[in-house]
Amino acid sequence: MFAKAVNGRTTAAAEGEVVVLLIGMRINRFWAVHHWVPVFLAMPRMLRELGKDKSRGLLGHVLLTASPRTYYVVQYWESKEKLYKYASSPDMLHHKAWAIINRKEKAGKVRGHVGLWHESYVVPEGSYEAIYADMPAFGLAAAHGQVPVEQRGRRAKDRFAYRSGSVTSE
Repeated sequence: MFAKAVNGRTTAAAEGEVVVLLIGMRINRFWAVHHWVPVFLAMPRMLRELGKDKSRGLLGHVLLTASPRTYYVVQYWESKEKLYKYASSPDMLHHKAWAIINRKEKAGKVRGHVGLWHESYVVPEGSYEAIYADMPAFGLAAAHGQVPVEQRGRRAKDRFAYRSGSVTSE
């Protein structure tokens, strides 16, 4: 169940642009359990849905908490087009969940019990780097694969300078 640590230093094997989505919720009123629990449970359902069909484009994700009120997911996507397609597909859970939220908002039934947010980033090659010391694949490396750090450069500036198809010198 748990990945074993990889000895030594590694980096993410990502090439080209990287698409990252941060998406989460904030419980504004703890006592309003019936308002925030459905939102809290929706994300794992969406992640399972995406996990059943890898062609949808989700490469990996990390579930995190920022506080007892705030929960979020860092997601790594194959492309922004696949992210958009999932978000807008009427037969997928995300679209159905937003339809419910939009209907409640239009009917004046949203009372601020739970907050929702997301941030999307398309990061061009040369604008990201990663290093993992004695770590199993995590985050970007779990999504794109993991290679020995020497393949991309021992220093951050070398990893930032890495370009697909080029060889990094030390």
